[in-house]
Amino acid sequence: MWSTMEHHSVVIAVAIGFVSVLLSYYIIFSRWKRRSDGLRGMQSKSFEKSTAAEGGTDVIIVGAGVAGSALAYTLGKDGRRIHIIERDLSEPDRIVGELLQPGGYLKLIELGLQDCVEGIDAQRIMGYALFKEGKDTKVAYPLEDHHADVSGRSFHNGRFIQRMREKAASLPTVHLEQGTVLSLIEKDGVVKGVKYKSTSGEELETFAPLTVVCDGCFSNLRRSLCNPKVDVPSCFVGLVLEDCKLPHPNHGHVILADPSPILFYPISSTEVRCLVDVPGKKVPSVASGDMAKYLQTVVAPQLPRQIQGPFLVAVEKGNIRTMPNKIMPASPLPRPGALLLGDAFNMRHPLTGGGMTVALADIAVLERLLKPLHNLHDASSLCEYMEAFYTLRKPVASTINTLAGALYKVFCASPDQAMKEMRQACFDYLSLGGVFSSGPVALLSGLNPRPLSLVLHFFAVAVYGVGRLLYPFPSPKRFWLGARLISGASNIIFPIIKAEGIRQMFFPNTVPAYYRAPPVHSIKGESGS
Repeated sequence: MWSTMEHHSVVIAVAIGFVSVLLSYYIIFSRWKRRSDGLRGMQSKSFEKSTAAEGGTDVIIVGAGVAGSALAYTLGKDGRRIHIIERDLSEPDRIVGELLQPGGYLKLIELGLQDCVEGIDAQRIMGYALFKEGKDTKVAYPLEDHHADVSGRSFHNGRFIQRMREKAASLPTVHLEQGTVLSLIEKDGVVKGVKYKSTSGEELETFAPLTVVCDGCFSNLRRSLCNPKVDVPSCFVGLVLEDCKLPHPNHGHVILADPSPILFYPISSTEVRCLVDVPGKKVPSVASGDMAKYLQTVVAPQLPRQIQGPFLVAVEKGNIRTMPNKIMPASPLPRPGALLLGDAFNMRHPLTGGGMTVALADIAVLERLLKPLHNLHDASSLCEYMEAFYTLRKPVASTINTLAGALYKVFCASPDQAMKEMRQACFDYLSLGGVFSSGPVALLSGLNPRPLSLVLHFFAVAVYGVGRLLYPFPSPKRFWLGARLISGASNIIFPIIKAEGIRQMFFPNTVPAYYRAPPVHSIKGESGS
């Protein structure tokens, strides 16, 4: 239990953090507010979409994962004629993409896809439980202002994707085909379509005014549409635990282990997914038995006792999977006739399960941008207009991306005493409850994807950590450790923000593309007026 003195130290530490950033928050918000009319003006315009179009397809979509399937359904129900090409239409079997945050579920509702989590034994997730050195704390999603159905959802990734594909293919305007896309087709610098190989081995070509590439984290088409700077900080080692009762039902579990976090969450009524983060690009060999030994001797002793038994049984069964965790900031190269989306375009550490939320939020932005257009055949104007997509997506995507990268670095064990203090401060800050837990969790869950709120809470944690060090008896050594803590926190978050783009992240309405209107040729339609 917290003593009265400890409560006073909490108030002092957090107050310092809030005051230190509140002034800058106010100034930035005021500037942002004055420029917000540009977006409202652009989004308030409504134009009737022409039923006639050049050619037989409006949009080609490469990849029918979460992003591709959701986009196909979203544009298809708007009357667009969609040709979606997927390399393998059998049910995927992946160890990631199994947790949809509440913010992502809200986007699923917005896109009309919420029934895709039904009938697949999906589990409701209401928050997180954090474990550190024998102590644990539970933080709930702030869902008080939402409908009772709104929560996180966890499930088998393949089942969810198959439901999304079925939903998209049910539309008469969507043609879903299995095939391997070989290359983009370009003419005079404009992407006209794709060349692909059908299941029979025949090489075919298909054309449309807009091609959307969303073929996943291993995309072989992204190089011509972005500057891919892929980092692999760690790998996930995946296991499925059967008949395992987690300490906190309907919660994701994060164990702050050494050297890095371990995740547990249900993916069905009888199965729990375990993801062990292993830093570095290489992991112990599964085939030689080194991985099983690592899991048994290094990982298992750090788990809550309730989970250890089912975990060791799963290790003995030997169905151990690995997956590299890739980070790639969005760095687009706008090309007439083409657009990037999903993990082919932008990746963050999967620790926070934010990937599907980002993809669905991007699709919602893209639908709003495309809706006013009569047709998509003015490639150069469309390219300029589509630059607005890369800008408008930034605040939501960058908040989730930055938080994922920052939390991963904070949650990893470190020999640096300052970073140990930061890790402990984060755990204790979330344990305080109230706004100290609901604020960060709202950011993580996509319910409040605001960059300024992220920076505010991140440095509030750091300053709270300094307050813990200095209270009640400050000393030169503790002052120095506190200074190193603030410096370490800055070195964590500022490079991530820089990679995301400071201007696009915090001041998107100062970017010229933010004010783009629909192409004039598309507005005029085909009447010759």
